Amino acid sequence: MKEDCENIMPEIVRISTLGMVALIAILVLFSAVVSGQTQAYLGNVVTLSGYSYTGNTVYLFLTGPNLPPNGVALDNINRHADQGGATQADVDGNGHWVYLWNTGAPGLDPGSYTVWVADGPADVSRLSTVGYRTISVTLLEPLIMAGISGGSGQPPEPVQTGSMDLSSIPDGTSVVVNNVYKGMTPLIVSGLKPGTYNVTFTHFGYAGLSTPVTVQAGSVSEVNAALVMLTGSLFVNTTPAGARLTLDASTAGMSPATLRNLTPGNHTLSVAKDGFVTQNLTVRITADQMATVDIVLVPAGMSDGSGTRVAGFLPSTVAAGLLLALLSAVKSSRK
Repeated sequence: MKEDCENIMPEIVRISTLGMVALIAILVLFSAVVSGQTQAYLGNVVTLSGYSYTGNTVYLFLTGPNLPPNGVALDNINRHADQGGATQADVDGNGHWVYLWNTGAPGLDPGSYTVWVADGPADVSRLSTVGYRTISVTLLEPLIMAGISGGSGQPPEPVQTGSMDLSSIPDGTSVVVNNVYKGMTPLIVSGLKPGTYNVTFTHFGYAGLSTPVTVQAGSVSEVNAALVMLTGSLFVNTTPAGARLTLDASTAGMSPATLRNLTPGNHTLSVAKDGFVTQNLTVRITADQMATVDIVLVPAGMSDGSGTRVAGFLPSTVAAGLLLALLSAVKSSRK
């Protein structure tokens, strides 16, 4: 799939603070207005914003715990995104959009969610038809604290966090942060406490890549991972040796030979030698494995094995008949 990472760019995610203080117990519903903050308590209003330069509307839908796999609308989880239920937000003349997401809507559970921001109507099963970005949001169970916090009568101060902006070659690479799956690139992972995280990128057909990423409070750490495609090998042996090898119309040497760094999948191998029939065959290459091909070349002018006679040669039955006729003629002349 091809995502338009530049046309849909989530901005700073801001979360409004809600709270209620009582003498006996305190229900804390708060969050910090800091760069990259996407961690909130259920019931907060999360301000999502960003830029889109491909139209007048962006389409937002949500995936997460106990939700349908193709996503639901942010304002009503009973509206499925694959049935046209994505939430729409207007884009202003400067390409800017804003949406206030009330996380207190019925049906949301604590856990990690992904907000998908697309430039057209879509769901998880139709991402190849749109440009999109994702925002990770963690919703926490509201805290109930006995007494007055710290004896000051004020809610505890939130911890300022940072974010990661992760991209990769190729797109659609899975991302795991400290052994927790976060989604696929391009991806913004926010609400991270300052520190160093181990980030692992994996994609089918490519070698995995792990790297430490340092996150600082109030900042965004950018990572662009270039994955290396896995390759396979092919050993070609011919009888007789010394045949010219061509792989996918490119010269590949003389047999016997080992052809390396081949992309996984089907390839066309051509084997040619003067005085012999050229052979073309399809070989399948598997990543991190070596395929072996043994080829016995057929002399030119001989049968190809299908019973077809080649000019200049006679089938053995015909040759035998001619020989008998010749012997009979010789005997008759002697008489």
